[in-house]
Amino acid sequence: MKTPRHGRRSKAFTGKVVLVTGASSGIGRATALRLARQGARLVLVSRSEDVLEQVRAECAAAGAEALVAAADVGDARSVEAAFRVGTARFGRIDGVVHSAAVLAYGRFEDVPRDVFDAALHTTLTGTANVARCALTAFDGGGGSLVVLGSLLGKISTPYMSSYVTAKWGVHGLVRTLQIEARQTPGVDISLVWPGGVDTPVYLQAGTYLRRHGRPPPPVDPPEKVARVVVRALARPRRESSVGVANHLVVTGFQVFPGVFDRIVTPLMRAGGIGRHEVDDSPGNVLAPQRAGEAVHGRWGRHWLRPVAAVGAGAGALAIRHATGHTTGKD
Repeated sequence: MKTPRHGRRSKAFTGKVVLVTGASSGIGRATALRLARQGARLVLVSRSEDVLEQVRAECAAAGAEALVAAADVGDARSVEAAFRVGTARFGRIDGVVHSAAVLAYGRFEDVPRDVFDAALHTTLTGTANVARCALTAFDGGGGSLVVLGSLLGKISTPYMSSYVTAKWGVHGLVRTLQIEARQTPGVDISLVWPGGVDTPVYLQAGTYLRRHGRPPPPVDPPEKVARVVVRALARPRRESSVGVANHLVVTGFQVFPGVFDRIVTPLMRAGGIGRHEVDDSPGNVLAPQRAGEAVHGRWGRHWLRPVAAVGAGAGALAIRHATGHTTGKD
């Protein structure tokens, strides 16, 4: 929803009650702040209660009433309690934005079983927990649910099996809910799937590569994604992509799978994995890392220059294979 010109601030959500998960960091936090500026009353949800208090203060400074409801989305009872607290305070829930997710980098066999399972549980089962509570909250009065998917819910890439597996499941769940919601007047469900975004999630993630991940180019600011999320909340769409290259990448994955498989690993090493060695760890998969939570990460567009040469070379390789012969693996 566009902000009017001449300095006037849109108040399109005045009086509306919106619950936001993952509100302590990244896209969830950017979305909460945007909704605050547009007059929404907010229920802020994440595992980090102290950071949520900071976000609540930021929302209050924007003129919005906000309530902190600490919860782990992977814990169904915790999510139910957050919804109850929000409903008790505001009387209803009009909209839900679900952004919470965790991941661990590493070859599939190198990521410890408990870390892999926990990442899937938070990202996929957590989505189911939030969606179930949202649909219950909307019963009788209607409402709008916006779920954050990912470009990695439509393609695959090495070293991110925990996230790819979970996000493919999230996309499938959302599409099913959208079909079922056709029989429920007043209930709308939207999917927003960004590509690379400048948030702290890459440094917060678990890693078993002895390297942190980083957002693949092109990198968008979280505010851009938040804009699309808030628009979908007001004017629901089946799905919205955020990222100029998203559809091109998906087309390559679907139409030229052999070429995609050949080039995706060198591209991932060049643009999706950090350079500095770190200790392997579960990151924030098993417990939050409050010190690193913020709206932005450390990736603007300036760091992409070293990736350009590799990207150009991979692009040339892709064109050569796409216009030439194909292999038996295609």
